[in-house]
Amino acid sequence: MNYRKLDDFPEDFLWGSASAAYQVEGASDEDGKGVSVWDAYTKLEGKTFEGTNGDIAVDHYHRFKEDVALMAQMGLKAYRFSIAWTRILPDGKGDVNQAGLRFYHQLIDELIANDIEPIITIYHWDLPQALYDEYRGWESRQIIDDFTNYAMILFEAYSSKVKYWVSVNEQNVFVMNGYLSALHPPGEKNPALGLRVNHIVNLANASVIKAFKAKGYPGKIGPSFAYSPSYAADSNPLSVIANEDFSALTADFWMDVYARGTYPKTVIKQLAKFGLDIGMEAGDELLLKQGIADFMGVNYYQSTTVSTMGLEEKIERKPANFNGKKGTAGGMGIPGIFKTIPNDFLEKTNWDWTIDPEGLHIGLRRIDSRYDLPLLITENGLGEFDVLEDDGSIHDVYRIDYLRQHIHAVQEAITDGVKVLGYCTWSFTDLLSWLNGYKKRYGFVYVDRDDHRLNSLKRFKKDSYYWYQNVIKTNGRDL
Repeated sequence: MNYRKLDDFPEDFLWGSASAAYQVEGASDEDGKGVSVWDAYTKLEGKTFEGTNGDIAVDHYHRFKEDVALMAQMGLKAYRFSIAWTRILPDGKGDVNQAGLRFYHQLIDELIANDIEPIITIYHWDLPQALYDEYRGWESRQIIDDFTNYAMILFEAYSSKVKYWVSVNEQNVFVMNGYLSALHPPGEKNPALGLRVNHIVNLANASVIKAFKAKGYPGKIGPSFAYSPSYAADSNPLSVIANEDFSALTADFWMDVYARGTYPKTVIKQLAKFGLDIGMEAGDELLLKQGIADFMGVNYYQSTTVSTMGLEEKIERKPANFNGKKGTAGGMGIPGIFKTIPNDFLEKTNWDWTIDPEGLHIGLRRIDSRYDLPLLITENGLGEFDVLEDDGSIHDVYRIDYLRQHIHAVQEAITDGVKVLGYCTWSFTDLLSWLNGYKKRYGFVYVDRDDHRLNSLKRFKKDSYYWYQNVIKTNGRDL
């Protein structure tokens, strides 16, 4: 829809930013913390960009008060962060590490003292290595009880202070990259196993949400999903069907479970034709329906454009772009179903991610229409090469432009009637970008370190910091 004037953002809108424990904290072996699969995986040769890891990251563990002070100066209304499972339970279960509990109490208290709403992510990929060694982690149903126990410890400790909980972050990413592309731990290429793992994660997520509601904790809980709304390449009905299939396979297959407690029947039927089984057992359907989310967390970075793909057709396979050399990434496809193609209407980042603000508007509309749940944008941001000038300034006008357009798209969705609780940028400070190292910068705050040198770890405010400060001050009226 086109409007002469867009609705204002709600007065209680959560203008936020986000991070994940492994990407910012560092202190990987301090104060009783155990080893996560990412602690181990990043030490394997060739797994990350030039061997980068999060052992020190940007040292948020020791500098959280400084970082929260910067958030307060900006006027940030919410900060989404994850808790490292191995800080609370070094072996994934057993005795609680009180030093770990204490650290997050201190962080939460510091946020609240500065009028910043803490949004806790319970799981952001850092599975305890001990659980993987014992029973291969997410590959075993044993993890359902262990994950629920871990979450209950957090609820008991922090629920009096925390209103918003993200149960699982980007399940679609860590399952597909862990078991299809082999880019994430455990580095498997086993679609059949990946489907069973995905189902177990769904059960664990539902178990945690069920437990949260059964105990009557205050607040809301839901997962965050990495959503890439898709477009048909053209009006050819075959392209339209390919787009329907892509959406069902890459979005509905997860979000239907979160919001309805059921899998889309079309996907299940097609998987069966390939001889693939998600591993449904007696009682699973009931548990999924008992774990319906209160809201849908949306991590949005790009849209996808798809076309039909012939049964005998092949596409050129290229490695993913982790080096920032624009134009080096390839497409993907499944013969007989779909293939991804470039969209000539959209620019791309240096990491070959499409830049599509209106895609966020479209995505929010689609999720709202299908599920009628409140939405929380848990991640949206631009990774780029930022330059620290001699005077300490960083002129990231490209990030301002990116965020401005995406916030405008959120405002369009709100004007359409979509209930959006808040908008969390990725990220507040620069951080480790998983497989991309430290050169791919996302933050409002520049951290003086690179892929091979810690440097000073000093924080510098980018131009985007001051811009977002004004956006928050005006509640989005001045973009």
